[in-house]
Amino acid sequence: MNVPATTWLFIGGIFNLGFVVFHLLFWRLFRWKQDLALLTPINRAVMQILNLCLTFMFVVMAYVSFFHATELIATNLGKTLLILFSIFWFLRMIEQVIFFGIQHRASLALTLIFLGGSVIYLMPVLIR
Repeated sequence: MNVPATTWLFIGGIFNLGFVVFHLLFWRLFRWKQDLALLTPINRAVMQILNLCLTFMFVVMAYVSFFHATELIATNLGKTLLILFSIFWFLRMIEQVIFFGIQHRASLALTLIFLGGSVIYLMPVLIR
């Protein structure tokens, strides 16, 4: 099965948009209003700021994947970004295992999803 590099990047864009939505739901999903209230004001602010900055990076990764696919595939800078996006998701997979383990189904599923993100962004580099 020979999937074109642009298809991998379209999948990557959708993948990242999924994480945009997921991260914007953190306040509701993880009851942050109640749980973060238990933290110091500085730690509460840091958690929310990091989440919003990470969400913005997912938007950037999706945007570049959708609207600059040709440049990502054809230029050295683009290939570097693809490798860095792949490393980002690979490191997120490693962090999942370190901080959450893989005993629970949800954690194992997220580990595999993050590995998938790494593969999605590595494939356009490998098939060119």
